[in-house]
Amino acid sequence: MYKKLFSCYLLFALFISCSISAQNVQMHYDFGRSLYNKDLSKRPLWTSTVEDFVPDKWGSTYFFIDMDYNHNGVASAYWEIDRELKFWKSPVSIHLEYDGGNVKNVPEEYNIRNAYLLGLTYTWNNKDYSAGFSVTPMYKYIQGQYYRSYNNFQLTGTWYCNFFNRKLTFDGFADLWREHNDHGMAIFISEPQIWVNLNKFKGVDKDFNLSIGSETELSYNFAGRDGFFAIPTLAVKWTFK
Repeated sequence: MYKKLFSCYLLFALFISCSISAQNVQMHYDFGRSLYNKDLSKRPLWTSTVEDFVPDKWGSTYFFIDMDYNHNGVASAYWEIDRELKFWKSPVSIHLEYDGGNVKNVPEEYNIRNAYLLGLTYTWNNKDYSAGFSVTPMYKYIQGQYYRSYNNFQLTGTWYCNFFNRKLTFDGFADLWREHNDHGMAIFISEPQIWVNLNKFKGVDKDFNLSIGSETELSYNFAGRDGFFAIPTLAVKWTFK
């Protein structure tokens, strides 16, 4: 599990207002080993995510750090930092991104390589920020790619939707990119999440920012695996405001 989506509803609202920042910490229990024991018998059971989003008058900065854990400690780590640049009033911003990480005990061709991305982001939100989406087409340079083809593309989409007076949040992302080999290979990953926001319920303190939910990793030809996989998690999230 190399990538998590930040709480999209916060990102979109904050990107427009540029007034406050938001951070959250997540912990996921992964069912991949149980569902795909033959293919994923060594997949870590636990993943933590730390995210931070900070807007400013020139756009916004976002980063997250994922770490997977097994009985020996941290089995893999991944981090991403994104910068949206916007010096004008428009739903379109310039997108800069770096992705990188490391996985223990895997063949070199399947390890995480430094990737540098440049593109444009289009963002839409409804008036009360109860729903929205973004689309980002990007040029992607993968440093030291195994198949010696560094120049690639990536298309990323994100979405969010709040229900029942923000008691429930459905958000997620989808990435599609290509890493060239002799035949060409398309890679897809999406991680839709559903969260129950406890502080939106009657009788719960508004500052008790705990959410309980689930994420499902939907992937095709991802992380050295052939074909389609659907891997759910159980998760908790604490949001700092």
